[in-house]
Amino acid sequence: MANTVFCKKYQKELEGLERAPLPGAKGQEILAQVSKQAWLEWQALQTMIINEKHLNLMQPDTRKYLLEQMDKFFNNEPTDRLQGYVDPNDIQEL
Repeated sequence: MANTVFCKKYQKELEGLERAPLPGAKGQEILAQVSKQAWLEWQALQTMIINEKHLNLMQPDTRKYLLEQMDKFFNNEPTDRLQGYVDPNDIQEL
């Protein structure tokens, strides 16, 4: 049986991650408070942010920026918008 967590993104019990996705205290916090679904959604958004903004993960400022965006995402706060990106859910059929 999969473990469950009270997901801070969705405010309900959902399937949790199998292991901490990051080292240290931040990874343990995510393991305890973020669902697998929310983590997978963050990974997709993070990939878009990295690609669209041409971020270099070797730079400490970039890693700090991504951690800030991750915290905003999990706390249901607005994250940086990608210039020109249109959410497919926002497109209305003609």
